[in-house]
Amino acid sequence: MLLTPTDPHSQPTERCLVAVESVLGGLTSTEAERRLAQHGPNRLPKAHSRGPVRRFVAQFHNVLIYVLIAAAVVTGALQHWVDTGVILAVVLANAVIGFIQEGKAEAAMAAIRGMLAPRAAVLRDGARLSVDGADLVPGDIVLLEAGDKVPADLRVLEARGLAAQEAILTGESVPVEKTVDPVAPDAALGDRRSMLWSGTLITQGTARGLVVATGAATEIGRIGGLLAGVEQLKTPLVAQMDHFARWLSLLILLFAGLLLAYGYYVRHYEFSELFIAVVGVAVAAIPEGLPAVMTIALAIGVQAMARRNAIIRRLPAIEAIGSVSVICTDKTGTLTRNEMVVAAAETPEGVFEISGEGYAPEGEITPAGSLEDLARAAALCNDAELRLRDGHWTVEGDPMEGALLAFAGKVMKDPRTGARRLDAIPFDARHRYMAVLTEGPEGRVTSVKGAPERVLRMCRDIDLKHWHDRAEALARRGLRVLALAETTEASGKIDANSLEGQLVFLGLVGLIDPPRPEAIAAVAECRAAGIRVKMITGDHAGTAAAIAAQVGLANPGRVLTGAELDKLDDAQLALEVASVDVFARTSPEHKLRLVTALQANGLSVAMTGDGVNDAPALKRADAGIAMGLKGSEAAKEAADLVLADDNFASIAAAVREGRTVYDNLKKVISWTLPTNAGESMVVILALLAGFALPITAIQILWINLITGITLGIALAFEPTETGTMARPPRRRDASILSGELVWHVALVALLFLAAVFGIFTYAIDRGYPLELAQTMAMNTLVVLEIFHLFFIRNIHGTSLTWAAARGTKIVWAVVVAITAAQFAVTYFIPAQAILGTRAVPLWDGILIVGVGVAFFAVIEIEKQIRLGLSQ
Repeated sequence: MLLTPTDPHSQPTERCLVAVESVLGGLTSTEAERRLAQHGPNRLPKAHSRGPVRRFVAQFHNVLIYVLIAAAVVTGALQHWVDTGVILAVVLANAVIGFIQEGKAEAAMAAIRGMLAPRAAVLRDGARLSVDGADLVPGDIVLLEAGDKVPADLRVLEARGLAAQEAILTGESVPVEKTVDPVAPDAALGDRRSMLWSGTLITQGTARGLVVATGAATEIGRIGGLLAGVEQLKTPLVAQMDHFARWLSLLILLFAGLLLAYGYYVRHYEFSELFIAVVGVAVAAIPEGLPAVMTIALAIGVQAMARRNAIIRRLPAIEAIGSVSVICTDKTGTLTRNEMVVAAAETPEGVFEISGEGYAPEGEITPAGSLEDLARAAALCNDAELRLRDGHWTVEGDPMEGALLAFAGKVMKDPRTGARRLDAIPFDARHRYMAVLTEGPEGRVTSVKGAPERVLRMCRDIDLKHWHDRAEALARRGLRVLALAETTEASGKIDANSLEGQLVFLGLVGLIDPPRPEAIAAVAECRAAGIRVKMITGDHAGTAAAIAAQVGLANPGRVLTGAELDKLDDAQLALEVASVDVFARTSPEHKLRLVTALQANGLSVAMTGDGVNDAPALKRADAGIAMGLKGSEAAKEAADLVLADDNFASIAAAVREGRTVYDNLKKVISWTLPTNAGESMVVILALLAGFALPITAIQILWINLITGITLGIALAFEPTETGTMARPPRRRDASILSGELVWHVALVALLFLAAVFGIFTYAIDRGYPLELAQTMAMNTLVVLEIFHLFFIRNIHGTSLTWAAARGTKIVWAVVVAITAAQFAVTYFIPAQAILGTRAVPLWDGILIVGVGVAFFAVIEIEKQIRLGLSQ
């Protein structure tokens, strides 16, 4: 019977391989159908999700929404239809946004499901045939060649020069050689050379593989399971606003009920008038416009970030990216270019450094020297081709061979000119070198490249120990080292045996996937902003450490590997993760654990990545950032933010925009709460003390309507303040209701009370009618709110500057509109009949503006004293 192992981590034994070899004709059609019924199709299961109607209705399950709906019912009963419409529009907008966001997890799962290969070549009934990838079953024998996508998790049975690109799973930037040899049971994913993983790409060679896992049992399927089970955290602001809105709404409703009972039973007010006044107090106190203004502020941030090549997929993520204190970044394609280059060469003549970017055959060699023989061998023993497309050099073939071609082009022009290939020994993991026989103007030459430990043994008249040490020295720099040699003693064909001990050693080359220059500057900017950058990669520890040092990470010398992470429990990991900045040879579970451990320390974490292996951690992070150009669809769907240019530097710009958005949201909150408190306290004090109402309930509703959202919207457009990136990130558990904000709410509410009652008392003392006194009090409230707006525009500095007074176009447009509206309801006779207002005399109007100026002076002086004490 054909071997059908179900554990992809197990390794083939000799007896198992014999059993496989005896039935290389593959499964019979009948057996394949039976196993398909047993194991199911080779696709990921579709995640169970609620229907669209239930998802939409669930968006209304929120205390603040309940209160807003109740307020809409009350205002509707009072026939204040404009208020009713505004409140209902806010409720509906929040529901629609939440409904759209709910589908993100399902989209991420769908993106991973799409990674499975659509067709596969298999052996069935002793013949080769093409089947749908979904019809593969454990035990199938799959035939693969260069360019094929691996359709399921396979154990390699036969391999000829086989290599696979596994960056989407391991983060390793170069193709991995594959063999039939077993490895240790606890080997890391990237070291399991006898396995091919579903969704990866064959870059060279041919293979036969035995299907050991399909669908959800594959490595990609396991990541999909991780993704489905990852809890997505609310951003700090959203969580705090949910908590704050819930308790504030309950407090206001409770206080309104007590006020109603006090006014009716103690003060014996007429119930209908008292009820309308209490409703006015409740609507004034509840910040019903806050969700709408927050949504607008976030939407403005979306547009600003899009201009910086950062595409937001989820509105609250804007605030999250602005608050991050740690960025966990992948290496390949994120900090690095995902393009191999030759960075160094060493020959018997000396050590040479090679500059240049990408696969362009342009760069400098320092110091100048004779590298023609080394460059010619690198070009001749090579199957890749370089192409110039749209001004950008690309490689067709193996990335390392493309890098060798670019190196050869930097040394000499047309290194392959006149050479004709006669014979070749393809690279094979068993002999670990490639040899090519060519004929040119100078005769026949055999060029060889391969692993230094193998090629050096084939060379004559060299100091083996010296060159082994030199190869190790290059490797310690994080370079991947190849040795090149040649011989002119060649016939018409290459005889592998005749090469042993006959080669002339030419030199060593060191290749690396170099860091992006802009990433180095971005890391420095993030560190200056108090943000720690940590690298989490599936690549080797030496390579990771070298790149970490080049990009400027805080602690590049200490590297923690995945195997070492497995030995740490969660408590130990939470301690280690604070001081270690480089993590190598990691798996998806490791990335997820690291993000969770950082969050356990109270840190807000951004995770960047581009592979399928990054998706679970992207979803778990406070802000998941995917690469837009080279990133997988699974990573993009799991992320909150996608970088359109794959540029790490865009993250620093996104952080700046995110901090600006948070500052503006804080300004909106810092403006809304004090003004709402001031409005409501004016009526509450009058009811409690038995005074005549300085402002009627309908006038309170009018003020709430024209200022509650409009002035808040103006704050949402505020530009970035000076020194935004010089401030340290706020803590994840930092309360939105800071002591400073509570003090500001109390101070402004008291000043509102003093100003409104002062103007109201002044008007009554002058013998003005009650309606005129109430009109003056109403206009005083509006003036105070406008001056408060100019004050709150600069929460981190002084407001007494020309730039602060000049404001923005939005600010002045809103102020002019509100002023015009107030003039209309004060002097327009039909409006007077509706709101019970009277025309205010000119000098009394000037007095009201003067009260606003005095109010601004008091709160600005208080701010300067507070800022001075905090320095």
